[in-house]
Amino acid sequence: MAGQAKLKAARVLVVGAGGLGSPAALYLAAAGVGTLGIVDFDVVDESNLQRQILFSASDVGRPKVEAAVERLRGINPEIRIVPHAVRFDLDNALELVRSYDLVLDGSDNFPTRYLVNDACVLAGRPDVWGAIFRFEGQVSIFAAPNDPMAPCYRCLFPEPPPPGTVPSCAEAGVLGVLPGIVGSIQAAQAIQWIVGIGAPLVGRLLLFDALAMSFREVRLKKSPDCPRCSERPELTGLVRYDDACDLPADGDEVNLEPAEVARRLANGEPIELLDVRLAREREIAVLDDQQWIPIQELAQRWREVPADRTVVVYCHVGGRSAQAVDFLRGQGLTRVFNLVGGIRRWSREVDASVPQY
Repeated sequence: MAGQAKLKAARVLVVGAGGLGSPAALYLAAAGVGTLGIVDFDVVDESNLQRQILFSASDVGRPKVEAAVERLRGINPEIRIVPHAVRFDLDNALELVRSYDLVLDGSDNFPTRYLVNDACVLAGRPDVWGAIFRFEGQVSIFAAPNDPMAPCYRCLFPEPPPPGTVPSCAEAGVLGVLPGIVGSIQAAQAIQWIVGIGAPLVGRLLLFDALAMSFREVRLKKSPDCPRCSERPELTGLVRYDDACDLPADGDEVNLEPAEVARRLANGEPIELLDVRLAREREIAVLDDQQWIPIQELAQRWREVPADRTVVVYCHVGGRSAQAVDFLRGQGLTRVFNLVGGIRRWSREVDASVPQY
């Protein structure tokens, strides 16, 4: 009864109603967390249904927080669910975090992860962090308040990777059940923290390998040189980063919409398509391209790209291709363009016979 009373009095903020936030929110609601805040500005897409178990096919097109509130109230109508249909950013991060006792980070991009961590450090709130990639997941609790030896996220990763260097889950893929496992562990950690039982993952990074079906643990220490939580931090306020999985901001002059590329090809314009994806992605779907150079090999093979004709670079959703275009233009190839949205948008807007993935 004492533990259930603590859960009822608790206020938990779930950042992101996606793969991790879905199972976490479901279990937190079922456990009886008194106030559950959900932050997400996106709408439900059909591609989400493979792993984001908060939603069903009838929710496609609806704001995620709207569909989430309806589902969670159906599980536990006795708790208070607060929708925040906004992007978690510099303007609202501290205000949101300070309104809750604990933050569960279910975000899927580096800028938000760093922002959640930094806001938790400044507000004195624990950050129940999780991350997934293909077949692997990680969980830890960062910025544990009242523990001078507790590390924060920046103790492990001081700075985010440069934009375009890390493929997103949309590009690299993720095993559908993996976020369910990792998100459930995050929910378990949140419940343990609130109730005050067990050994929370403070100073410990839990690693899960879904292919080997194994767990292992790495001990973490507070970094004396951490730019955020050390005795003399370099960072005293919040920081805005570009998304490391997003497109470099090169301007519209280097981006071409799929419909525009299709129109030019239909008119007989000599355009060479360059695929920069991995070999396993090409086994799923390809366009009628004339060249394939995986982005990892582009620095060594860029001279193979013709400089005397128009080249349109594509990948899965447009992140890696934009990075490739940025690099190639830096080598003086001015007739290189990025296919916005990649092969995924092409299959939706131009040629439905191209398989989606």
